[in-house]
Amino acid sequence: MRYDRLGSAANFDQLYDQRVRNAAFEWLASQCAVHGDVLPRRPLLERGFEFQGRRIHLVGPQGIFKPRTMAVPLSITTTPAGPYNDAFGPEHFLRYRYRGDDVDHHENVGLRTAMAYHLPLVYFHGLLPGRYFAEWPVYVVGDSPETLTFSIEVDTRKMRPAAVPMQVRESAAARRETALRRQYVTVESRRRLHQQAFRERVLKAYRHQCALCRLRHEELLDAAHIIPDAEPEGEPEVRNGLALCRLHHAAFDRFFLGIRPDYTIQVRPAILLEEDGPTLRHAIQGLHGRRISLPRRHSDRPSPSSLSFRYDRFLEKAATL
Repeated sequence: MRYDRLGSAANFDQLYDQRVRNAAFEWLASQCAVHGDVLPRRPLLERGFEFQGRRIHLVGPQGIFKPRTMAVPLSITTTPAGPYNDAFGPEHFLRYRYRGDDVDHHENVGLRTAMAYHLPLVYFHGLLPGRYFAEWPVYVVGDSPETLTFSIEVDTRKMRPAAVPMQVRESAAARRETALRRQYVTVESRRRLHQQAFRERVLKAYRHQCALCRLRHEELLDAAHIIPDAEPEGEPEVRNGLALCRLHHAAFDRFFLGIRPDYTIQVRPAILLEEDGPTLRHAIQGLHGRRISLPRRHSDRPSPSSLSFRYDRFLEKAATL
């Protein structure tokens, strides 16, 4: 495979390329159905899947990855502590850093080729070491050698037609419609990414168990905000989070119970007086006066000021309910 500087490719088998990409998207969808939206690098992504008797890996040692059987990169990856300074730009794009500072490095030229042929890629966002939030399809829509960055947009998850230069396939009106759709999807992607990153960090801090009842089934655990994320102070930080099972998350959000700044659980007085079945008695009333389970690292423990803010809200609600 040969490229010119702008990324045009010689001997590019477009049909094979698109078949591999579609197979990769189908495989990722099946894995997300099993594992959720956050996937483990090992062994899942490194092993990949088989296509026409060949192994297709999804990630490699570098951020811009091209399987051996393909001519153009299939995925881009960022790691939590990696060297790439990737972020959402003001125009609702993702900024993805070049590989190094050589504009003509073959991996950078590979992404330029993906842009020229309008090829969909997978974006693996590193949330924690070995844990990745997968987003697809994403498209390279801009190239800035001055800042050594590519602009990336996210699109809806659907199969794409065979790769051809986008100016041939789409009219000006269709391109405008595509740009508006992708702008919306990219903003939604940022929201999901922040939610997943918050969840991963909070669950890790609480050792993947509910802070109130110690339930360990991760499928039933949420990362709850102490100060709601709609509030100006509701930052997606571990100290503003609690790992809670679905039942206790709902009870916390609806002020069935509160948590004092000294980490003691207080059940609403009216709830304490209710008579109901064993779930209310053991799962709610039985928590009154107990302390929550805390992260081992002091820097991850709930902020007393955040708990005080939320506990004051609890007292206000308890007085009216």
